[in-house]
Formats: sequence, structure tokens, C-alpha cells
Amino acid sequence: MKLDKLKHTHTNNFFLMAGPCAIEGEDIALRIAERIVEITDKLQIPYIFKGSFKKANRSRVDSFTGIGDEKALKILQKVSQTFDVPTVTDIHESTDAAMAAAYVDVLQIPAFLCRQTDLLIAAAQTGKYVNVKKGQFLSAGSMKFAVDKIKDAGNNNVILTDRGNTFGYQDLIVDFRGIPEMRSFDVPVVMDCTHSLQQPNQTSGVTGGKPALIETIAKAAIAVGADGLFIETHPDPKNAKSDGANMLQLDLLEDLLKKLIRIREAII
Repeated sequence: MKLDKLKHTHTNNFFLMAGPCAIEGEDIALRIAERIVEITDKLQIPYIFKGSFKKANRSRVDSFTGIGDEKALKILQKVSQTFDVPTVTDIHESTDAAMAAAYVDVLQIPAFLCRQTDLLIAAAQTGKYVNVKKGQFLSAGSMKFAVDKIKDAGNNNVILTDRGNTFGYQDLIVDFRGIPEMRSFDVPVVMDCTHSLQQPNQTSGVTGGKPALIETIAKAAIAVGADGLFIETHPDPKNAKSDGANMLQLDLLEDLLKKLIRIREAII
């Protein structure tokens, strides 16, 4: 799949970014990718494999952060080569950009870092697609400035991803008005169906979530015109090393996507 198909003018279907929260090892990454590729090929959904090569934003110092940067990036590269799919991973510092770009097709800017000018420019200068998560603390309209920073650096390959807005201290809420507003910036817009259901800052120091509502968020996003969906998924979320509380059980993905395709067909 060529990445130019991600632009919403080039496909009648939504595209999917999906995979584990973090790269835990080669076997599990390949197993997850194989299953999602089977599903997306059958349903004709353009697919990007997602996996974080490291986790920098953790609630507790003893939380899992990764298996080693180069080791994880090489696993992402192997997934891409094995299944002929593009890959996406998040970066946290400007120095990460060139390193990660040597292995993956899309660089993702975490929501908390979406205003970091140096990071956005470093990602843009790699020439890769740049997926910017909307900050929980920002309006959809504010994301135009992130788009402008990347385009002004000479890179027009920008994706924006909504992941909800802070609601009180320990919850998030999705304002679906933001999807058409961000699409007006002439970039593909994605709904992060799993992180938008997080319950951050729990007293245990481990982020909670409401995975039973993933289908609800995904259906609403497609109904209002999202170009793509971001879904973290794992065969055994309870034992995943990161963000297990809000990931989708892998066995549930195919049925969910079938429902979403029917919604998409009804609105186009």
C-alpha cells in the first residue's frame, strides 16, 4: 500500500492505524501484524502497523518503557518488510526523528508534545508522513498551527489525530465537532478510539480506561467523516506491557471493522 492512498481524496474507505501500544518483542509484533493484515486485506482497508519503539510518558518510574530503541525499531522494520505495510511510531525528542525515520514510514507526535516546534520541524525535515496527536488541552482549531509548522518546513504529508479532551482531572471526552474542523485544514483526520477512552492519573499510578466504549467512539467518528481510525489492539490486553486498560481485544477487531464499513458506505 502506498502512503499517498491515505489522503482522503484517494480512497472511499477509511484507513486504519493499529497494533500494540508498545513493541514488546518480535514474535508478538509479527503475530499481531499478521492477523490485522489478514483482516484489512479481506476488508480492503488501507493499513499502517502501529507500535511505539519506546514509551517516554509514563505515570510511574517503574513502568515499562521499551525493549531498547534499535531493537524495537528493527522489529518495526521487519513487520513492514514481512507484510509489505507501512509502519508508524511515536517520537519524543528532536534527535529521535532521523533515527526513527530510517526504519518507519510515519512519525507520530504525542499529544502532550504537539506544540513542540523543534520536534515538529525535525519530524517534517525527514520527509516522512507526520501524524500529530491533538493535545488533550487544545481545541481542534488550534491544530492548524501544528499543520502550518510542518508545511512551512517543506513537508505537506501531515495527518492529525484526535484523542479527546481533558474532562476534569481523571477523564477525557470527545468533541466530534473537531473532526470536520480539522479536515478543513486539508489533511487526513484520524480518531484515536482507544486513547480517547483513557482515565489518566489514577491513584495507582496506572492509567485506566473504558474499552467497552471503543465501538461507540469508532462509530461516531466514521459517521462524522473521519478519514482514519487509530486503534491499539493486543491478543491479551490484560497482560500487555503498556496501556492494556484501554486496548481492544484483537479477536474483536474484525467484527468492529465490518460494522464501521457499513456506516462508511451509508454516508458517502
